[in-house]
Amino acid sequence: MIGQVQVVVHHLTDDPAAVRAAYEESSARMAGTPGLLGNELHQGITDPRSFAVVSRWAGWPDFAAWESSAGHRDQTAPLRPFRDHTRQRPFEVFRVTARYAAPARTEAG
Repeated sequence: MIGQVQVVVHHLTDDPAAVRAAYEESSARMAGTPGLLGNELHQGITDPRSFAVVSRWAGWPDFAAWESSAGHRDQTAPLRPFRDHTRQRPFEVFRVTARYAAPARTEAG
């Protein structure tokens, strides 16, 4: 859906298992958050110490309401120690303005 928001938060660690556990904990804490469509943990190919959490939101109002809520810091607390502060900005918010999806493949029978 055009107008969705994706948030990318960068993390850096030498302990992939710890960031994975923190991601799982944060995801559990955020379950049921209004407007949150899902999230993914990505690991860098060229730098395996680099991680990004990409969350998808129904729209900017949903994300902004969550970000300004009292519980937002507690929900993301497990990941905070891994935030990548070597970057000028450890996170970025993007609005989806266009989308292309490859046609579904069907298996010949």
